[in-house]
Amino acid sequence: MLTAVIPVFNEEESLAELHRELTEVADAERYELEIVFIDDGSTDRSWDEITRLAAADPRVRGIRFRRNFGKAAALMAGFREARGDVVFTLDADLQDDPHEIPRFLEQLDSGLDVVSGWKKVRHDPWHKVGPSRVFNALVGRLTGVKLHDHNCGFKCYRREMLEEIQLYGEMHRFVPVLTAARGARVGEVVVAHRARKFGQSKYGVRRFVKGFLDLLTVYFLTGFNQRPQHLLGTLGLVSFLLGGMGVFVLSLWWGISRLDGDPLTDLHLHTRAIFYFTIMAVLLGAQFMTIGFLAEQLTAFQMRGASTYSIRQRTEPTEKR
Repeated sequence: MLTAVIPVFNEEESLAELHRELTEVADAERYELEIVFIDDGSTDRSWDEITRLAAADPRVRGIRFRRNFGKAAALMAGFREARGDVVFTLDADLQDDPHEIPRFLEQLDSGLDVVSGWKKVRHDPWHKVGPSRVFNALVGRLTGVKLHDHNCGFKCYRREMLEEIQLYGEMHRFVPVLTAARGARVGEVVVAHRARKFGQSKYGVRRFVKGFLDLLTVYFLTGFNQRPQHLLGTLGLVSFLLGGMGVFVLSLWWGISRLDGDPLTDLHLHTRAIFYFTIMAVLLGAQFMTIGFLAEQLTAFQMRGASTYSIRQRTEPTEKR
């Protein structure tokens, strides 16, 4: 079974057409399909349209939030409701083409666990495309998951991978990164990006600021979640060593300045800015290392009884002879 998880926010005009295209593909390819619409606090008649579609088609289910909680929350709710072995996510604005679904499944059948769409040719203004490309390159550099389009909402997952992650805030664009950290095999496929027919984009400049901050969070969670001291301790050691070198240089400088015995040429450390920078570096290094030890203690406490691994497959039990 395939499950299409579709967050909705003020998309009443496009829902009927999206439903028609999804069912058209499912009928043509003989897919067993369910569609889960999540109304993320829409202020138009989106929920009425979802209710109408659900009444007419048993494959459609709807979830309605009390208010707008964001795309990550909507996707998480949809993942929990999904009953299919394969879960698709796509936007409700008709810019994602459901007729691409068979190509995603071909990639999944090749051995991948996650397939992300790549809108190679985009129908977006330059001020969105340019920063997006920089952002994608930065994500690939920091996380090692090199996708051309992390922001593409058209993605495909094996459901078991979604059961191992937790989304919150603005983490929805990093699902491939989070699953890759659990051992998922991630790939991508070029998809058609259609021009918007209805409504307007829900994304603004603030998305890129939030995205960068979330990237730092994901980098820490995927790289140092169970070993925070490796990051904090490294920063602390570097700062501590720089401060220690500064102390050594200043001490040597101060000693040399006093060799001639002339008080007029003596070095007065408190008049030098580098003296205060050195002290600050030493203290900052000690603080980073202390925070790292506390983070290690907290991690050890929280990881008690938690799974630190991800099982791909089990062997079937054999009968005793």
